[in-house]
Amino acid sequence: GNGPSGICLSYLLSGYTPYFKRHALHPHPILQRKLEEAPEVSVLDQDLEYLSEGLEGRSHSPVALLFDTLQRPDTDFDGTAESVLSWWHEPDRAIPHLVLGRNAPGGAWHSIEGSMFTLSKGEWMGLPDLPFKEWLKQKKRGLKNNRATAEDIAQYYQHYVVKKGLQKNFRCGTVVTSVRKVSAESISNHTQKDLQEDSDSIWSSNEKSAEVFQVDGFFKTMEGVKEPFSIYAENVVLATGTYDNPTWLGVKGENLSYVHHQLSALEEAVKNNSVGIMTDPVLIVGAGLTAADAILFAHHCNIPVIHVFRRRVTDPGLIFNQLPKTMYPEYHKVHQMMKEQTAACAGPYEHYISLPEHHVLSFGKDKKCIFQDKNGCQKAYKISMALVLTGSNPNLSFLPNNGTDLALDSEQPVNPKRNPIDVDPFTYECTQEKGLYALGPLAGDNFVRFVQGGALAAASSLLKKANKNPP
Repeated sequence: GNGPSGICLSYLLSGYTPYFKRHALHPHPILQRKLEEAPEVSVLDQDLEYLSEGLEGRSHSPVALLFDTLQRPDTDFDGTAESVLSWWHEPDRAIPHLVLGRNAPGGAWHSIEGSMFTLSKGEWMGLPDLPFKEWLKQKKRGLKNNRATAEDIAQYYQHYVVKKGLQKNFRCGTVVTSVRKVSAESISNHTQKDLQEDSDSIWSSNEKSAEVFQVDGFFKTMEGVKEPFSIYAENVVLATGTYDNPTWLGVKGENLSYVHHQLSALEEAVKNNSVGIMTDPVLIVGAGLTAADAILFAHHCNIPVIHVFRRRVTDPGLIFNQLPKTMYPEYHKVHQMMKEQTAACAGPYEHYISLPEHHVLSFGKDKKCIFQDKNGCQKAYKISMALVLTGSNPNLSFLPNNGTDLALDSEQPVNPKRNPIDVDPFTYECTQEKGLYALGPLAGDNFVRFVQGGALAAASSLLKKANKNPP
């Protein structure tokens, strides 16, 4: 995966090394004391468990909180304290690696409608040693409400890879179809000889490993030809995110052509004029931020909407009840609409009806959709198209058993919120499979700001394995 997790890990594996900046002052006095104990030792080579002990914040991962507070010391209190890290490039510590991704560097950020604003503050989207705000300033742009658009983010990640000289590690247009352990013996001598002739070989670090991972897949050329490849590696890092497989409701008629599972379908329909102010309403199912983005987009285009969701409007688990109004005025507006504009009572917003505590029973061939409320009463509506936006799941079809064996609960599929991959919190290595690492949403870290700690932990562990740590 070549999203923020993969990019950040590539930076750390390319010899870029963080040290505690001389004379820097961190607002957390205990952490400051610990950092002063060994300023000449890189953070990558220190005991991450010791440094992160006692830190609190908006993530469950101690290393995520540590790396975040080193880069943005008081950001949760709207402070602007500078990073306490200074970065040195030490090329002799670089570890040969490849970053495989389907699209350009930036991962799923290239699949999101470009004008959408990010949930997080703009500066929280930045990667190490290239503040997002500074990059935006060079583009003669500012941040609206401290937030950035998805297009800005996607461009920034591409720029980061070029600016930091990481392109040689990236292979875009690749699709991985299988990752499995094989015995080093079983690989033909010929392949091993070829790999060893390459001075940058992954093998040169430790040729005695009894088992390695075989990574198979194909590379899509500019002409659209699929060229197969096989790579052998001692360590593999899973950083494929969670954007691949939209969740289905599992109801009758969900596979009909007017039922979609991605927001882009609505944008497409607007472009083709197949929905508009005079057409039957668009059905939007779900009460998360993607559903809210769809409602805002439809509202902006004067498209009538029926909005169906299972929860109560006042449910504390609803994301809108957790967001500050001032920073997220547009999501607050959607929440108002959900509250005030139910089918039972007409409110001030035209072209929108909210059906809280309802669920879809079926989609008909005639574009009639049947809903049921909590009391078992059924309603039917004629719609022009349906968008089921109830979250997404990772696609781990390239792993044995879809990666289920690696999850916290190995009976259930991997899910970023409910059942992430079980990793060691200070190395991010999978507890069930040594040499395999998981970063980002797969390991339960869902915000760009916090995925970077996992990259720090993995890089620290990989450096120790490669013996590229100073004593």
